[in-house]
Amino acid sequence: MVFSSLIFLYIFLPLNFLLYFLSKNLTYRNWVLIIFSLVFYAWGEPIWVSLLVISSFTDFLLGLLIEKYKGNWQSKAALISSLIINLSLLGFFKYSGFLVQNINQLLGTGLPFHSFGLPIGISFYTFQSLSYIVDVYRGEVTAQKSFAKFLLYISLFHQLVAGPIVRYKDIAAAIEHRTVTLSLFNEGINRFILGLGKKIILANTAGEIAEVFLQSDLSTLPVLGAWFGITLFALQIYFDFSAYSDMAIGLGKIFGFTYKENFDYPYISRSAGEFWRRWHISLGSFFRDYVYIPLGGNRNHHFRNLFIVWFLTGLWHGASWNFILWGLYYGLLIMLERKFLSKLFAKLPRFFSHCYLITAVLIGWVFFYYTDMQTVWQFLNVMFAFGQKPLIDTNLSIYFSNYILFLCLAFAACTPLTPFLRREIPALTKKYTLFRQTIRPCLNLAILTLATILLVGKSYNPFLYFRF
Repeated sequence: MVFSSLIFLYIFLPLNFLLYFLSKNLTYRNWVLIIFSLVFYAWGEPIWVSLLVISSFTDFLLGLLIEKYKGNWQSKAALISSLIINLSLLGFFKYSGFLVQNINQLLGTGLPFHSFGLPIGISFYTFQSLSYIVDVYRGEVTAQKSFAKFLLYISLFHQLVAGPIVRYKDIAAAIEHRTVTLSLFNEGINRFILGLGKKIILANTAGEIAEVFLQSDLSTLPVLGAWFGITLFALQIYFDFSAYSDMAIGLGKIFGFTYKENFDYPYISRSAGEFWRRWHISLGSFFRDYVYIPLGGNRNHHFRNLFIVWFLTGLWHGASWNFILWGLYYGLLIMLERKFLSKLFAKLPRFFSHCYLITAVLIGWVFFYYTDMQTVWQFLNVMFAFGQKPLIDTNLSIYFSNYILFLCLAFAACTPLTPFLRREIPALTKKYTLFRQTIRPCLNLAILTLATILLVGKSYNPFLYFRF
């Protein structure tokens, strides 16, 4: 099941609201969320809900052992066991076929392999579970004594299948005690509707236009057509993924949970390092705290640690060499920035560093979009006009003129325009408060209505990050 579906919007979520808020006891409310979360997860592939429950129960027990034998070898053994079990499950389902395929190609062998369907969200809930285990081992959180409450943490449908990666210590208090105020409920609804609009209106539209150019015959694609297509994909993946995070954060507020922000207008960045401090923040902070710093961080083997993290970041996104190269590409950019690029751009107007970042990101999305490396190089050749390529064609002119207003809206939505205006023009603060109290509900209804119209006739409308 996905947030952007009529079944979720008009059956699942209203029923969840009804049963949750009719339950006055927190224990009952927790069970309502657990049951609905398991149904949500099992909707499309019921067999894999057992994997979620079993792996959660295993880590629940290991967490108790780590705390019970803290400081002893048994605690470390439980930690290592959790790492092996979780990473083995993730590796088996996500990477076993990729590994066998590469061994066969490298050694000329014919090892058989079976490609399993990837359990949705396994990359996200595996990292959540690992962060809990490591934090218990470090003494940063107390092990949860109730399996039901631990299962609630792992299975919460708000962020289960596409993040953000929520750490136990950030919602441990809310699991034990939480209250929902009218103000918090309204904030949650506003944020959820905002995400719904970004997904259905902006992300889906950008994706449909991008596909026209990115899936066309590259031998006839004009240079600006390539840039136009990959720019639309950049908009699509940002609005798609940030929309899911918005909807997850909004749902969390509605039920009394506070999840950290996962995006902070990444396309206004002026370096690759800054971009990744603003893009998929929960993943970047996970690799920083649980991989980069334990390896030595900036103290020992700085660049080795950097490339290990970015190799793993690429691999996390998918079992394919294009994702690995995409990750290493950012590792190289960040290394060059730390070596000399940051000093160079500091001497130039901000415009130049921003142009560098946008160009670098668009090139990176080429590696992300195409899984076939030959197609990647072919598309890059078009982008940089290697060979006799036309600059523009009639098809591009038509699409650009037809969607110019959409592009203006999409580009504006990538920037913190509203916070900027409120900060620079104090008089707007009062008007913005009035907007939230009067006009915002009408706008929410308009977005919901338009989204519903656009969803009619579409049986499945997945988010891009479901496949990771």
